[in-house]
Amino acid sequence: MSNEPTEEFDLVIVGTGSGNSIPGPEFDHWKIAIVERGLFGGTCLNVGCIPSKMFVYAADVAQIVRAAGTYGIEAELTGINWRAIRDRVFGRIDPIVEGGENYRLGDECPNITVFKGEGRLTGERLLEVTSDDGRVRNITGRHLVLGAGARPFVPPYPGLIDVNFHTSDTVMRLDVLPERMVILGGGYIASELGHVFSAFGCKVTMLNRGDRLLRREDEDISRRFTELMSQRLDVRCGVEVLNVKQEGETFRVDINAGGETAVIEADAILVAAGRVPNGDLIGAESCGIDCEDGRVLVDEHFRTSMPGVWAFGDISNIHQLKHLANAEVRALRHNLLVADGESEGPMRAVNSTFVPHAVFGDPQIASVGLTEKEAIEKGLPLSVASKEYGATAYGWAMEDSESFCKLIANAESRQLLGAHIIGPQASTLIQQLIQGMEFGQTVDELASDQFYIHPALTELVENALLDL
Repeated sequence: MSNEPTEEFDLVIVGTGSGNSIPGPEFDHWKIAIVERGLFGGTCLNVGCIPSKMFVYAADVAQIVRAAGTYGIEAELTGINWRAIRDRVFGRIDPIVEGGENYRLGDECPNITVFKGEGRLTGERLLEVTSDDGRVRNITGRHLVLGAGARPFVPPYPGLIDVNFHTSDTVMRLDVLPERMVILGGGYIASELGHVFSAFGCKVTMLNRGDRLLRREDEDISRRFTELMSQRLDVRCGVEVLNVKQEGETFRVDINAGGETAVIEADAILVAAGRVPNGDLIGAESCGIDCEDGRVLVDEHFRTSMPGVWAFGDISNIHQLKHLANAEVRALRHNLLVADGESEGPMRAVNSTFVPHAVFGDPQIASVGLTEKEAIEKGLPLSVASKEYGATAYGWAMEDSESFCKLIANAESRQLLGAHIIGPQASTLIQQLIQGMEFGQTVDELASDQFYIHPALTELVENALLDL
């Protein structure tokens, strides 16, 4: 504990992801502290959504060139300039990060103090901040907002902690593209980055503990995705990692798959086995805040069990999604003002019934609502329809024989319960279904009460709806 006096604020914000958007004109009269241990902008801007999708887009272009012959176009991919690809990404992102930090440090924000360092709760609304140079400062706030996000999970495989592995936090800034890469994991991060490095010419081996990739997706989607990824990558499911070791620049991973052992050699290891919330790192549970496996528990208005302490985003929500964190922080901003009597109530909540997500792999996946298995377990009367891309005119143009849209509806109410798309532009195609579910339209209204442009790819959705 520092001997320095405790500095008092009206509001303390831990983390500069979506939390950095809390201070607006309505808070200009509040004395605010912002605590950040790493780069401004949080996971999404620096090591997550944005850089990874910029890499994905380049990987998609490489795959399009490789497939050009399908359409009678003679094209050849003659090389990959990894450093040019990398520098295009971070040449765009790094100035934004620097600009965001300088803005908060500058004269434009006279009511805000930025603390660069590791924040840890030591008592009721008390935070100890340790900077890189070892200086410790104590701060407190009438309100404390925890937006410290999550971090990569490192599985306890024998030897793994002793080797120089990468996570999604580091692998996108590699100086040299490895010839061989082992990816430990089979979720969305593993699938997206597996696509990226494979498309750039790296020999990728994915080692997945489960029986298929993306096992939380609808089973038909998950199985198709696993099948298609296995055509490009060395995908091994049902794998037990026995040992990991490094000899010079070479990594060796000992595995057991179905009773047969093998050794996989690689030039790089990417650990992509999921992410865990940072509640433990900031000392939330140790100072009396209710938590569950590092996740800070909150009510519908983002209040924790400790008065005056709020939390949102990946540190508190089981859905670790940027679009959900943004929605939560908009509501939380309002709730802070309501709590202080500066805005009329009631406090706001975020309806997370229909939270969509997408996996930007190859193929792309988008999903919202229940899977077929989940709907069956609820005992609901079901109507299920699947429509292949190739059953539409635009699908013919694409020569697509692998992608499809799967819809699950309540057979009695005709409400759409779940939508799952695998194929090009899935994350865009699903948006009208999200809107229909949110506003309570029946599948018949969605199918027939609007025009679908012919011969656009959106006819895939129309035809699937008509089959319900």
